[in-house]
Amino acid sequence: MKVLVTGGAGFIGSNFVYYELKHHPEDEIVCLDKLTYAGNLETLKDAMNNPKFKFVKGDISDRDFIFDLFEKERFDIVVNFAAESHVDRSIEDPEIFVKTNVLGTTTLLDAVKKFGIKRFHQVSTDEVYGDLPLERKDLFFTEETPLHTSSPYSSAKAAADLFVLAYHRTYGLPVTISRCSNNYGPYHFPEKLIPLIISRALNDETIPVYGTGENVRDWLHVEDHCSAIDLIIRNGKDGEVYNIGGHNERTNLEVVKTILKALNKPESLITFVSDRKGHDLRYAIDPTKIETELGWKPKYTFDTGIPVTIEWYLNNREWWENIINGEYQNYYEKMYGDR
Repeated sequence: MKVLVTGGAGFIGSNFVYYELKHHPEDEIVCLDKLTYAGNLETLKDAMNNPKFKFVKGDISDRDFIFDLFEKERFDIVVNFAAESHVDRSIEDPEIFVKTNVLGTTTLLDAVKKFGIKRFHQVSTDEVYGDLPLERKDLFFTEETPLHTSSPYSSAKAAADLFVLAYHRTYGLPVTISRCSNNYGPYHFPEKLIPLIISRALNDETIPVYGTGENVRDWLHVEDHCSAIDLIIRNGKDGEVYNIGGHNERTNLEVVKTILKALNKPESLITFVSDRKGHDLRYAIDPTKIETELGWKPKYTFDTGIPVTIEWYLNNREWWENIINGEYQNYYEKMYGDR
């Protein structure tokens, strides 16, 4: 089987590439990535030596390029990770999120329709559901929760989801969607919360925390996310949405303090900054559907996954230091310098 993984040089996409190569060595994996700021070919250097792996640079919203690629490669499955995904960046520049996340997705769908792909899987986010009140611990996002977006990023992802479902209903395309909670693990771009904490704490730099740090996220190790997607693309039902979460809710402040403690760094490094515009209060996923229908269970809890993640960043300093020494420095100053 030949699988196209778009956005495969990014965080979750690259982990999925490695997961597939390990668990399905008989399959061919083609990775497509535009190599924007968050796409890093160095992340895929171990995959490059695998004869079952091929990398292609390109833009999913470039229709001629995508159609030529599909005609040449004749994929069986397409897994779409390609997306602009950072909320703060979407607030600064919404247009690129519409181009990549919406137009890019519909371009892929048109290619899927023309070339008879067996399964198109859209990797989405729990952020399309909006947020939940902090005081209602009994409430969780289910697949039936109405879409109620808060940022240009989540709005673009929700729009893409709706196009995917519309192509299923209108054209009969074999599609599935997964909506996951916050991921963490290897190869996470250093602008995101957990690698940001680790990298700055190791250098004894201040740790910026939005507002009071009471916003709650449900954390999912990226390997568990990849195993869930693998199940969906092989056994999922066409036209269905599957929520992926691990019941690992933590406030942002708890996450920061947990990592500082593990690194033996003082909490005095924490600096509270003015809150993000439209900052969602709480995310919490109910994964009952994928557990009961496909038999998925997460391998990691937050308490077991965080030490493994910290160890990876300690053992791979060159990977993230190369990123921080580049464009990321300018971005950090833009986002946090005057708060």
